[in-house]
Amino acid sequence: MTEELVIEILKDVFFTTFMILLPILGVSLIVGVFVSIFQAATSIQEMTLTFVPKLVATIVVIIFLLPWIIDKLVSITIKMFTMFQTVLK
Repeated sequence: MTEELVIEILKDVFFTTFMILLPILGVSLIVGVFVSIFQAATSIQEMTLTFVPKLVATIVVIIFLLPWIIDKLVSITIKMFTMFQTVLK
């Protein structure tokens, strides 16, 4: 294995991980900002009010995006196995 191949593999894996996590973290961030604005406007400082909506939104996004996530993971896995097969020949 050459250094270029290792760098390409790591680049693909990190990019795929970033693409999978970006929508999930983005929704969590947006919900957190809205909850913080709501807390500031109403002066409610309940800890579960910050945690529960973000958890529910994150779970809903993961369930909604699960087919896309599985497709991305399967495609990167097939690409890695194909790459390893060509390197071992």
